[in-house]
Amino acid sequence: MKIAIVIGTRPEIIKMSPIIRECKRRKKDYFILHTGQHYSYNMDQIFFEQLELPKPKYNLDVGSGTQAEQTGRALIGIEQVLLNEQPDVVLVEGDTNTVLAGALAATKLHIKVGHVESGLRSYDRLMPEEINRILTDHCADILFAPTEKSKQNLLKENIPEDKIFVTGNTIVDAVYQNLELSCKKTDVLERLGLKENEYFLVTVHRQENVENKARFQGILSGLQRLEKEYKIPVLYPIHPRSRKKIEEFGLFADNINLVEPQDLFGFLQLEQHAKVILTDSGGVQEESCILGNPCVTLRDNTERPETIDVGSNVLAGTHPEDIVYAVSVMLHKERKVSNPFGNGQSSKKIVDILEERL
Repeated sequence: MKIAIVIGTRPEIIKMSPIIRECKRRKKDYFILHTGQHYSYNMDQIFFEQLELPKPKYNLDVGSGTQAEQTGRALIGIEQVLLNEQPDVVLVEGDTNTVLAGALAATKLHIKVGHVESGLRSYDRLMPEEINRILTDHCADILFAPTEKSKQNLLKENIPEDKIFVTGNTIVDAVYQNLELSCKKTDVLERLGLKENEYFLVTVHRQENVENKARFQGILSGLQRLEKEYKIPVLYPIHPRSRKKIEEFGLFADNINLVEPQDLFGFLQLEQHAKVILTDSGGVQEESCILGNPCVTLRDNTERPETIDVGSNVLAGTHPEDIVYAVSVMLHKERKVSNPFGNGQSSKKIVDILEERL
């Protein structure tokens, strides 16, 4: 069995890293194809180094662009690699343009597709990620659903049950594997002049937020109100695209600490010790839940409803008043909640299933 592991972004590198380690441990025939959807040093290369992962055999350097441009460049490049390598299965993870391109290229070549983290639904077709995850699920031959709820989503769309396996989420494996190591390898709080439980951590990068002037301004205004009310730093490791949009829209980010994207271990430490995490990232919603830290999601919906069910997360939208209120609610929540995403053995289950099915 020859396995192609297709990745393109920081979250995919992190979530696929336990599977890569498991393939390496079992001496599987595999290779890594990186589309280069995230292309700055802090956004991808440093993660391979920190996680001590083998370098990708292929890097397509697709870079940024419109949805069609990015997906198209990835699709063309992935197809050529698959024609040359002839793997038995292509593994993709999540909901990015890389994921859709990998699934389409493999399906057209009659190569099996395994979708890690399948079945997530926000039911918001305005999100490009929602389109990507739905199409990928319907291309996939083996669907690795993180929870029973995500399995039920797939069954409602008439995907055959014998294709679906509830495995937990590999983000739990990754957090468990990397948390102890991060404590030894980073001094990010000291470097940024922060104290434990005395700062808010922010990530905002999704298209529906940063490319919409009114929504982005609402978020920034809410963050400024938090800084004024609680008198503690609001730390925002900002993606290059988000910084560009602040400048392009002429928005104000006064009193918000805009810093460069952090490496894996640094960001994990920031998540662990934040007073509250505010995010529009699906992965950060999961990580905060695993770490037992309160989360406020700056969106109107989420494909991680399990985090809300267990009380680790709340939807706030993008209105400043709602953001401030949601933070006040989460500050009074119990920090230790049950983790709905598995026990850290998801990567082993996934490789076991591949061995059985292929």
